[in-house]
Order: sequence, then C-alpha cells, then structure tokens
Amino acid sequence: MRKKERFEKIIAWFQENMPIAETELNYTNPYELLVAVILSAQCTDKRVNQITPPLFDKYPTAFDLSHASQDDIFDLIRSCSYPNNKAKHLLGMAKMLVEDFKEVVPDDVKELQKLPGVGRKTANVIASVVYDKPAMAVDTHVFRVSERLGLTTKSKTPLETEKVLVSYIPEELIATAHHWIILHGRYVCLARKPKCKPCGLKEYCRYFQREEKKNAKAK
Repeated sequence: MRKKERFEKIIAWFQENMPIAETELNYTNPYELLVAVILSAQCTDKRVNQITPPLFDKYPTAFDLSHASQDDIFDLIRSCSYPNNKAKHLLGMAKMLVEDFKEVVPDDVKELQKLPGVGRKTANVIASVVYDKPAMAVDTHVFRVSERLGLTTKSKTPLETEKVLVSYIPEELIATAHHWIILHGRYVCLARKPKCKPCGLKEYCRYFQREEKKNAKAK
C-alpha cells in the first residue's frame, strides 16, 4: 500500500470512529494547560489531573505562581516524575510569562519554546489545543504508532516524524490527528503488547501485516 493511500484510509477510519478527539488533561485556560503539559512529560495524564487541582487552587494564575517558592511547588507536584526539575521549570516559566509576555500564553511555537520547560512537543500541544493551529506534537505514543502503522518509515527523531505527518495530513485535521494517534497508542497500540485483534486499523497497519506474514511462515 502506498503511503498516501495508507494515510487516507487511516484518516477516514478515525473520522468515522473517533470524530471527537481531545486532550485528556484537565484545564480551564491556556495557563493551566501549559502547566499541565509541562507536568505530563514522562508522567500519565491521570496523575497530572490529580496533581493540578490543589496546585491551581493555590496558584490560580501565572502571577501567583511566579511568586511561589520552588520548594512549595515541589511539595505540590512531588508525586509526578522529576518533580525537582519540573518545579524549577514551572517557576521559571511563570516568571517569564509575567515579565516578558504580560501573562498571555503565546500562540507562536518559537515564542513558546523560550519558556523554561517548554520544548517543541509542549509548544506544539499549546499551539494546536489552545489556538487550533496546524501543529503536530510528537510524543512517545505518536512516534511509536506512526512507525507501526506505516505512516512513517524509520524516522529517527520526533521532528522527522512531525515533518512526515504534517506533509500528508490535511492542515485542518492536524490538530485533531495528534489526539487520534495519541489515544490509539494509549489504549490500543500499546508499547509492549499492542491489541491488534480488536484494532480497527489492522487492515491498513504495516506492523500487523508483517506479524501476519511471520506467523504464516512459522506455521
């Protein structure tokens, strides 16, 4: 199957079977989502959603967070991965957001990456989720699932994967496609043992086709 056709069939399947796909992080404004995405690095959304309510109760705005101590932030986020680094990043992010951006979360990916703790993936999440820009955030799920399905071929970095995906996915669907692939990776195409049998995409999946060939030869 040619790559263009594979993209078209997979996109069509998602449009029919997952018309609504959104982030599973809880937030009410751009500041809260920015904090949540920084916390979500190598941490589950479920854990982040447990951490953020008391954090936002105490520091409801970037201005409030910018006046916190790193130790206080650490105490509130200690159950997530790498709390020391994230506490430092959150404090630095809040101070820069107040001092350089007047508390307005920027909509530009390059501007977002100036904030401490914000890499390209996080910047793309904010740009796509908050501002509905055609930005493709590539996390471990997107990187893995894209390769397995055959949307990418031997991409070595998240940026390589991102470039391929945005070149084939229609611009108006890129923001939603990010969530399609993440959710598929989180609940179906698991890292250690993908659930191929019930997967609706197996007909178009390069990984499944290869596994079927291996099993047929083994018999």
